[in-house]
Formats: sequence, structure tokens, C-alpha cells
Amino acid sequence: MNNVGHLLASPWRRSTAAAVAGALPVLAFPAPNLWFVAYVALVPWLLLIRTAPTGRRAAFDGWCGGFAFMLAMHHWLLPSLHVFTFVIAALLGALWAPWGWLVRRTLGGSPSGGRVAAALLVVPSGWLTIELIRSWQGLGGPWGVLGASQWQVEAALRLASVGGVWLPSFLVVALNVAVAVLVAMRRARVPAVAGLVAVAAAGSAAWAGAPRPEPTGERTRIALVQPGVIAGADSADRRFDREERLTRELAGQDVDLVVWGESSVGFDLGDRPDLARRLAALSRETDAEILVNVDARRSDRPGIYKSSVLVGPDGPTGDRYDKMRLVPFGEYIPARSLLGWATSVGKAAGEDRRRGSEQVVMDVGDGLRIGPMVCFETAFPDMSRHLVQDGAGVLLAQSSTSTFQGSWAPEQHASLAALRAAETGRPMVHATLTGVSAVYGADGGRIGPWLGTDVSVAQVYEVPRAQGTTLYVRFGDWPPQAALLVLAVYGAVELARSRAFRLDQAGREARCLVD
Repeated sequence: MNNVGHLLASPWRRSTAAAVAGALPVLAFPAPNLWFVAYVALVPWLLLIRTAPTGRRAAFDGWCGGFAFMLAMHHWLLPSLHVFTFVIAALLGALWAPWGWLVRRTLGGSPSGGRVAAALLVVPSGWLTIELIRSWQGLGGPWGVLGASQWQVEAALRLASVGGVWLPSFLVVALNVAVAVLVAMRRARVPAVAGLVAVAAAGSAAWAGAPRPEPTGERTRIALVQPGVIAGADSADRRFDREERLTRELAGQDVDLVVWGESSVGFDLGDRPDLARRLAALSRETDAEILVNVDARRSDRPGIYKSSVLVGPDGPTGDRYDKMRLVPFGEYIPARSLLGWATSVGKAAGEDRRRGSEQVVMDVGDGLRIGPMVCFETAFPDMSRHLVQDGAGVLLAQSSTSTFQGSWAPEQHASLAALRAAETGRPMVHATLTGVSAVYGADGGRIGPWLGTDVSVAQVYEVPRAQGTTLYVRFGDWPPQAALLVLAVYGAVELARSRAFRLDQAGREARCLVD
């Protein structure tokens, strides 16, 4: 231990250690997908921060780890944003500075059992508050929420149906705190064990008591059309041709709905009536409506929109959803007058796309109502929740990730749909241009094959429909709200103790003067 302390005495070595420790949780996410690593991934970081000589150093250790976590989580942006990726990671990493101070405050030195018990609530609440703040779309959205690493764990999916992805996040951090105490603070092992028991009890209670999706007995046959990577000149026309050919293969397969990926149509259908006629013909051939995604300058209003458009045998049906939450720098540049230089160092948006104003539930027929989202929007739990509240029976995501082929991004993105399905108790379809495409049942379990980034195919899925309301749909984002309350109570208690201490000190000094 003395040797370790000597090595960390150097500020640069300590900062490097904090960065390495902060990046470890990324291994729990796709593509490494070592989900079990999440249960101990924060332990080295926690143990490092608690030994910080000052609160300021603990905050810096938090920033170093947060910077590394954000950079590792979003490293696939480097080819597009170059140096700006580091700027974004540095800004977001600052959110972990107060968390570092909080870790040292509750776990530093030789903490009492009471302080450890408080840490088991306060440290996860601080982490959840960070996830809540960075979930704002302008800060990049909730990509890399720790609970999302558990997308294949049935117990975690059940927890998500109770409190959204936030509840698994909270419990995973609490588990890490308990393990850190068991490793380094022998005198406080009783509350640490109690914390482990509490996490196990919460998981068991959710497993046993949370409402489960109720199968309706109906199945919907949904086809995903994934054309694969098509680049170069005239790529929009060539992509449409391939999607058309793949869709024709679905004729006679009794499909209820065909879904194309994000930016599957590169022209406004009002400007290109020939494409609208070809889509209508495909709808007649397959005897199914087709949900396409138009990425183009609109003919009926100014600006470029990304829009989910439903096309039937007579052409566009009028059902249209314009993407509301745009990807920062990819689809618009925040404060373009200040940050417009990002276009000169990477592939940032040359022109800001326009936002839609409201979510839309589309009626496909035969009782099937779908709730479309576009790409980045599947990272936001509130969007799928609102669609289900509005009556969506199947959630749909149209995505691309064409720019990020060969990176971890496609698998990370596809995994999010499992969480959204489990949270809402509704099946979810994730359709992409270039993979990974996937379908999940109402419990978050995978249905049929993943379509990887190396295939060009039209794949039909039998999607069981479900009914009922999950606790998350009913009560919303209550875990982060509870976390804010925990932090407020902790802050009030600490303030009261500090004031009482100062008064006591003042009283002692006064008595000394009298004596």
C-alpha cells in the first residue's frame, strides 16, 4: 500500500490512474459487452478518490475519470469531430468533479458506519444526477448511462420496467460502493454487507412484484429492409434502388408493415412524385404499408428535416413524424456563431436541420399503432414512454450509423432498444440502413436475429404484441428525482452539522477567554 501511495504522490501519475479507472466502465457496454464488469468497474476509481489529500484533488480525480469515461464512450466520434471530441469529453467530464468531492467526503479516511450508510445512498444519487444533467439533448443526450450496460440481464430489464434505466444505474453504483468498502474499509463492513443485501432485495422485489407485459395473443409481421453501405456519387438513388429490390422480395410473405432505415429516401416525396409512385407500387406488391425516412429539404416549408413517412398503396398516407431531438454537431451546431469552426476540423453539420414539434402515433390498420423515433432519439427514455402513453403498441426506431461502421456505435445503439422495450412493456423495432438492426419483445428480450453491419437483406420478424402498463410508464423518471431529494437532504444535514460545529468552536473559544 505504501508503494502505491508513493506512486500516486505524483499529480501526473495520479491523474493518469484516475483516467484509466474512469474509463473502465466502458468495457461493460457493446462492443466488448462484458456487462458483469459494471458491478466492480467503479471500485478502482472510488478507492483512488477516497485517498485524495484534499477535496480539490478529489474533484480533479473525478474530472479526470469523467473525461476518460466520456472519451472512451464516444471514441467512435473521433473520425467525424476530431479534436472537438476531446473538447466535448472535457466539458462533460466536469460533471464528475462534484461527485469526486462527494466520494471523498463520505468515504475518505476511516469512515464510520453511519458515513458508509450515507455513502450507499449519496454516491449513487450523485452519479444519477450526473446522468440526468447530461441527458439534456444539448449536452449530447443520455448515451452511456451505466444502467444501459445491463441490457441483456433479465433482472436489470425488470428493474427498468419499474424505474427506467435509472434504477439499474443507481443499484449498480451502490453495488460498487459496497464492494469498495469491503475491499478497503474493514471496520465498516457491516453497512457494506447491508448495502449488498439491499441491492439484492430490490432486485428480487422488482422481479417478483413488478407488473409484467400481458401478451395479447396477436402477432405482427414486420419486415426490416437493410440495404447496407452505399457511398459515392448518386448514393441516394442507388440506395433507393436496392431498398426497392429488397422490398419486392417480401411479396407474398404476409407482411403487415415494412420499415426502412433512417435517411432511406434522400429526396422530398413532394419534389419526386416518381419515388412516391414507386413506393405506392411496392406497398401494393407486398400488401403492406411502408415506413420510410426522408432526409431532404422539404417542398412545403423551409429547411431540411428528417421525417418518418408512412406510405400506402395510394401513396403517402399523410402520417408524418419530423425528428425532434437532433444530434449535436452531427445534425446541428449548438451556438453556431461561436462553435461554427467545428465544421473546419471534422464532419460537423454544414447546415442545421429543422426540428419537429410533437411526437406522432401512426395507425397502420388492424389495430396496430406504431410510435416512430429517429436514430438518436432512442437514447431518451421519456420519448418512448410518451409514445406508449399516447397509445403506441409497437415502438419503431429508424437509424443509420453509416458513418460509424467498424466502431462500437452500431451495437451500442441497437442495445438501447432493449431498454426502451423493457421500460414501456411494448416491443421495439430498431431498423437501420447499415446495421445493427434488431427487434426486442415487450420484456426487452431479443426476437430473431441481429442484422450485422455486413449484410444487405430484407428480414421478417414475428413480433408478439402486449398490453398493460409498466410502473415506469405510470410514474416516469422517479429515481433521478429521488436522487435529487437524497442530495438535498444530505446537503441540509451537512450544513446543519457544519453550523453546529462552528457554534461549538465559538463557544469553546469564548469560555477559554473567560477562563
